[in-house]
Amino acid sequence: MLLTITGKDALISAKNVVVLTGAGISAESGVPTFRGEGGLWRNFRAEELATPEAFEANPKLVWEWYDWRRQLLKPLKPNKGHEVIARFEKRFPEFLLITQNVDGLHEKAGSKKMVELHGNIWKVKCLKEGKVTDNFEVPLSRIPPSCECGAMLRPHIVWFGESLPYDAIQQAYRAANECDVMLVVGTSTVVQPAASLPIIAKENGAHVIEVNTEETPISSIVNESLIGKAGDILPEIERLIDL
Repeated sequence: MLLTITGKDALISAKNVVVLTGAGISAESGVPTFRGEGGLWRNFRAEELATPEAFEANPKLVWEWYDWRRQLLKPLKPNKGHEVIARFEKRFPEFLLITQNVDGLHEKAGSKKMVELHGNIWKVKCLKEGKVTDNFEVPLSRIPPSCECGAMLRPHIVWFGESLPYDAIQQAYRAANECDVMLVVGTSTVVQPAASLPIIAKENGAHVIEVNTEETPISSIVNESLIGKAGDILPEIERLIDL
């Protein structure tokens, strides 16, 4: 059986569900890894470009990298895992999706009740007014892009060395404390503070179900660890709780 009877019952009776997602669910849709091995672009690593210092020194270079990334992401589509999560939002009385991904695929799938901890590559922020707006232009007609007020725009992404948005992380902590069930999907659970959320949920009595292609540091801590692709396992979980 995919889920234990306890896990199935926990989901069927749940009033408050939280889903935490990471890069694994995006990889199933073809989102490339921009960090680590194979993450070079023009001899630069992501860790060298995704910083406030890099942007201050050469905003054009940083924006050229983001423009390239956006062109790679534009044709990609949500997978069945994204779609199930979007349906779960409508299924449970209280629901929150917490994602570490910036690719916008959850939004494409229809998710609305969502906290994007690391920002969104399809949003831009005015350096003068601080206003955040959508920008889906691919490729960008002007690099770096500018706001209507004339000021430069930056990607609405949390860069290395920057803090996560206070409101976002507080909302995530609150949801982890209050949920009945947490699904942890496609995340290595090594990047803090997101990695602590499943532990917080379990300590507060939630039934925590992990879905990943391999074991992670929390696999021995959660209630259930299901090995496989989100696009395979989440539809099966949905089918089981509909029986």
